[in-house]
Amino acid sequence: MKIAIYGLGIETKKNILDLGTQYEIVGLLDGFQTNGELYGYPIISIKEAVEKNVEKIIVIARPGSCKAIAKRIGELCESKGILLEDIRGKNLLKHARIVYDFQGYRGYTYADVKERIEAYDVISFDLFDTLVLRKLYIYTDIFNLMEEQLKETVGIDISDFAKKRIAAEKELSRNGKAPTLKEIYFHIFKDNVIADRMADREFKIDLSVLRPREDMVKVMNEARMAGKKICITSDTYYSVNQIQEILTRCSIAAPELLMLSCVYSESKNGKLYELLKDNLGNRSVLHIGDDSVSDVENASEHGIDNFHIYSSSELFDMTGGLGLEQYTNSLDGRIRIGLFIAELFNSPFQFEEEHRKICVDNAGKIGYIFCAPMIIDFVLWFIDITKEDRFSNVWFSARDGYLIKKIYEMLGAEKKSEYFLTSRISAIRAGVVTEHDVQYIEEMKFSGSVEENLKCRFGLDMGVISPSNNEADGILKYTGAILDLAKRKRKNTQKYIEKLNIGKDDIAFFDFVAKGTNQMYIQRLVDNHMCGLYFLQLEPQYMEDKKLEIIPFYTEGERSDSVIFDDYYILETILTSPDSSLEDFDGEGNPIFSKEVRTTEDIECFLKVQEGILNYTRDLLAIWPIEKWTINKKMDETFLQLIHAVEIKDESFLNLTVEDTFFNRMTPITTVI
Repeated sequence: MKIAIYGLGIETKKNILDLGTQYEIVGLLDGFQTNGELYGYPIISIKEAVEKNVEKIIVIARPGSCKAIAKRIGELCESKGILLEDIRGKNLLKHARIVYDFQGYRGYTYADVKERIEAYDVISFDLFDTLVLRKLYIYTDIFNLMEEQLKETVGIDISDFAKKRIAAEKELSRNGKAPTLKEIYFHIFKDNVIADRMADREFKIDLSVLRPREDMVKVMNEARMAGKKICITSDTYYSVNQIQEILTRCSIAAPELLMLSCVYSESKNGKLYELLKDNLGNRSVLHIGDDSVSDVENASEHGIDNFHIYSSSELFDMTGGLGLEQYTNSLDGRIRIGLFIAELFNSPFQFEEEHRKICVDNAGKIGYIFCAPMIIDFVLWFIDITKEDRFSNVWFSARDGYLIKKIYEMLGAEKKSEYFLTSRISAIRAGVVTEHDVQYIEEMKFSGSVEENLKCRFGLDMGVISPSNNEADGILKYTGAILDLAKRKRKNTQKYIEKLNIGKDDIAFFDFVAKGTNQMYIQRLVDNHMCGLYFLQLEPQYMEDKKLEIIPFYTEGERSDSVIFDDYYILETILTSPDSSLEDFDGEGNPIFSKEVRTTEDIECFLKVQEGILNYTRDLLAIWPIEKWTINKKMDETFLQLIHAVEIKDESFLNLTVEDTFFNRMTPITTVI
């Protein structure tokens, strides 16, 4: 069989003689080099491999790199009938089935790792993807981020920068050697000053995307407390000082011994493990790491016992990508997935329970993982609309606007905004003018008696008011009392609005999910034109005759092709404020709030969810310029839908209810997830 080998590293050198006895090797492939010769074989392009009738391509690379290579050439291989396998015989063209548990995979628990550690004097930890991880889908996106940063902040446009950076590292790393970051950049630019600056810039970008794997740090700390000598053994181009800065950033205590490849000019594929043994003398050592080649096979080759833990990316791959692989073609899509993986699979201990189902155990993660991308995309759309010159007033209506306003400001919106105190109840109490208005309210069916309806929606006690129309039904009997009360409420609400100094320009009025009732009645209290900017509008056909301007993020035309119309309740539950609902304004225009019906636990829970969304926003802003962010509703929906597929283990979240006092309904969130 004619084959090509993909990969130019030392692992190819180790395997090429054996492969040459089994196959006819026509050449070597690489993502960045298409000519030359190595290990006695020509380096060829993928086009040449096809022309030479290659039947199989064997990829010799780390698992994460294999995935990237398969993505790069997989479609071509399938179209030409070329097999694509890794060195262990895994079919890289096989599309993984999406699953929501880890059944069928060899797993381990936190207790398993602790038990294994007990038998050794020294515990060596890999660093990257073991103790810390990057909030990126693939680590090479650091170079894409750097390329963007160079263009935007320095005005330097280096064509194919990422390819040149990766190619330089590969070339210098052959034969198991380990270059420093400065050496890599000197190889590209042949200038010491530029090399220093570029190396420093890359390190700072990398530092900004790193976060600890909390459970693995806990394993390290407990091993130290048990009297074990702690070592970090890492293939890295970072200096000792830079590694110490990473550890400090991630709140990881410094180990007794640092074995860094670039310090010793030897990698794990080379002699780094031998040097580790020389440093330790006769003490027994266990190495813990995520890479099946460098942390397992290479450690074993040098007589070092090892324990393989899964990286967050490996865990993600085991699930078949959870439906997100289709969004990896763009950088901002990969950034979203990177943030998702870093949070959901931060811990390698996904095998603690028999059913091994993917689970989320705290409210903050729920906000970060499932809700944040959708919320951010909506706010970006909102900011873009409000840039229109006609809007000098931006009102975020209470209580749905509480979190949205915070994100609006975090994303750098230029226009000042107001958290506008309102509610459907306060708006109708002040806004009803005619019997037709009361009829409109009556048609929105209340879950309760007429007496309860009057009390809830209008604050009227049926025992102290008289009916004005005994022939009418429901609250229409009390139209006179309702309209008389509205005259006073209108004046009180207008006193509140006067304090806002709104001028004469249009008002951009946020509401999350609504028909338009609130906007319709508030519009009557101001002279300014109001434009409603909603996440989505319910039953727009019933508001066509109301002459309201409403622009929804999700249009009615998207209903048949979108799941958001079924899932918006999840977002609506958490988009609220810790304040109780507004009922009225007093004679001075000061707000009067209703009695709080939510428990302290409920409020603490949704605030944790919101903090998760805010943390996601902060992480995003630290990685990617917001002006380059592309709205992707379908991807957002995929994230949100996953809340139905995983196991939610936060009891306070499961006890939340969707509160709607206007209709007198309390819907448990468990009925919508």
